[in-house]
Amino acid sequence: MEPLVTGIHHVTAFAGNAARNRRFYTDVLGFRLVKRTVNFDAPTMWHLYYGHASGAPGTLVTHFPEPRAARARHGGGEIASLTLALRPGELESLVEQLERAHVACARRTMFGRAVVAFEDPDGMLIEAEERLDFQQQQAPAEIARVSLAVPDSRATCEFLRDIMGFTESSRDGARTRMEITGGGSGRELDVLHAPDLPPQPLAAGTIHHVAWRVRDDRAQRDAAQALARAGIAVTPVTDRQYFQSIYFRIAGGVLFEIATDGPGFAVDERSDALGRTLCLPPQYESQRRLLAATLPPLE
Repeated sequence: MEPLVTGIHHVTAFAGNAARNRRFYTDVLGFRLVKRTVNFDAPTMWHLYYGHASGAPGTLVTHFPEPRAARARHGGGEIASLTLALRPGELESLVEQLERAHVACARRTMFGRAVVAFEDPDGMLIEAEERLDFQQQQAPAEIARVSLAVPDSRATCEFLRDIMGFTESSRDGARTRMEITGGGSGRELDVLHAPDLPPQPLAAGTIHHVAWRVRDDRAQRDAAQALARAGIAVTPVTDRQYFQSIYFRIAGGVLFEIATDGPGFAVDERSDALGRTLCLPPQYESQRRLLAATLPPLE
């Protein structure tokens, strides 16, 4: 079966303090803030996009900061962690950067690879590993995969295989690694069998969803039709200004998005000035002054 998607487009999480979130992802991890916009469904909340200088799909980690949000208690039926891919030889540099920022990290081996695990300021679990197949050569890091903690890994893996076209590549204890044919960063997904973990409310440090990428509107429409034929409820296409999105939940309850690669982040800012100003979709432009005064400071 041909996979419905080509890799990860972005990962979106909830955060607490906005300025602290920006400092960690830009100053500690070295991402660029490529878009300052708002949550299109709740415009008094930031939506911050971090990634490659151009905002290339596959490098994007995005956040909804909410200063009153409680810190998450992690559980089942959620995206448990995000894994970043680094160029060969850069893992130790990341460890040194984390230590200078007083961020605790732990070393482990997964599927034969050396991995460093740490948390962002809100408790979101992040892992990092070196990859020979690093794709975005101008990016400090790119997304390697996400890990799902689900009550029934068999049902989730069957969904990924039979409906989305993933293949099982290996197993390590209770963890199954699924992969999109073709290899490369952003094409892996780990499924952790966690029947004893109860679901927890969304809060700061929770990953809200993972977005998978497709080339264009036609590929997205084909994916939506394939999901619908399988009896999966899919939302109508939503215009996210920088890409078009559809959403659905997989077996295990995790929220997936399928996003188009374009039009990209230069539609409302110069490509050499991304992330410097507040960018709003047309429906909120008349509220610019009010929103600018309401949004928490990033500096």
